Amino acid sequence: MLKGIPKILSPELLKVLCEMGHSDRLVISDGNFPAESMGKDAIVIRCDGHGVPELLDAILQVFPLDTYVEKPVNLMEVMPGDNVETPIWDTYKEIVSKYDERGAYAVGNIERFAFYEEAKKVYAVIATGESALYANIMLQKGVVVD
Repeated sequence: MLKGIPKILSPELLKVLCEMGHSDRLVISDGNFPAESMGKDAIVIRCDGHGVPELLDAILQVFPLDTYVEKPVNLMEVMPGDNVETPIWDTYKEIVSKYDERGAYAVGNIERFAFYEEAKKVYAVIATGESALYANIMLQKGVVVD
């Protein structure tokens, strides 16, 4: 056990977060995201018993967001014609606001298929059991400043 580390962050996940460098990206995916096929060139970590918000909150306690880009956090846009509500996005913006002074302005959207293309290039995919639709989120790592 370590002090000050959220218990939800497994040793495997902590190792991956630590290995990532500035501008590396990761996806925290919902339960419907094709994590294994999108992440075939990445590290895939299974966190099926957890939801995205609890993992996002824990990760942002130890993971700096990139200050050199306007939107270091990106969500998958809802497809035109999909009648889907995304209240989980408000939860994400609240969580990001706790850890980044830009608040909700640090959060952008990427068209669904463009999100998939970007997801193929990430360092890691964290596959969750999140049941909310369009609950995928991509984070870009920044630097730690002491």
